[in-house]
Amino acid sequence: IVLVHGLFGFSRFQLGTSTILEYFPGIFEAIQNAGNRVLVPFLPPTGGVHDRAAALKAFLMEKAHGEPVHLLAHSLGGLDSRYMISRLDMADRVLSLTTLGTPHRGSPFADWGVARFGRLVRPLADALGLPVQAFYDLTTESCRRFNDEVPDVASVRYFSVGGHHDGTLLNPEWLFPYRIILESEGQNDGVVSLKSAKYGSDEMEVWEGDHLSLVNWWNPVGVNRGFHRDPAPRYGKLLTRLADLGF
Repeated sequence: IVLVHGLFGFSRFQLGTSTILEYFPGIFEAIQNAGNRVLVPFLPPTGGVHDRAAALKAFLMEKAHGEPVHLLAHSLGGLDSRYMISRLDMADRVLSLTTLGTPHRGSPFADWGVARFGRLVRPLADALGLPVQAFYDLTTESCRRFNDEVPDVASVRYFSVGGHHDGTLLNPEWLFPYRIILESEGQNDGVVSLKSAKYGSDEMEVWEGDHLSLVNWWNPVGVNRGFHRDPAPRYGKLLTRLADLGF
């Protein structure tokens, strides 16, 4: 099982031999404790899909030792995975892809950000040598082109999970982008709409919570609202589906 992080992502931060922060907190352990080998690559945090997909391929070629894999990919990581499978000759290495809050059709919030800040931020980032292509790759127009150019592979099973933020002041962290997306695409997780997150021929799983609660990020307020929980039941259901399909 390969856990693929999204924008601004990382695998884990360690202090000596102690892990102090993980991108997939509790999820790595839950999947590993169920008897699976789990890998977590590190991709360029704000690099474009092409560069991140190439880094993912290089990681699998080195660490998976020719083994077939199942990918569980959060947010932008889902686009990276689709590109790698379809365009970088990795279809024979991937059995399934399950995306979690991936903007397969882009995000109106990315449109909003690029339209307002792109002309200011990009020249500065270029001058500093900081990649920012990821933000452009998440726009709705970019994802329309992406979907035309990156076809699915028949031998790979595609599944998806979307998040449903309740949009109330009781859950304030994502309200600003939530409302921008709500106006154009309806219910969303604060970054990605359910419409954009839906992918594959099977019914999409919908989990209550925000974009980061999909991967169990800790939130001191969210804990009291049930957003931070034992990930084993949710992720166990995803793995059980794969087992039921004969993988």
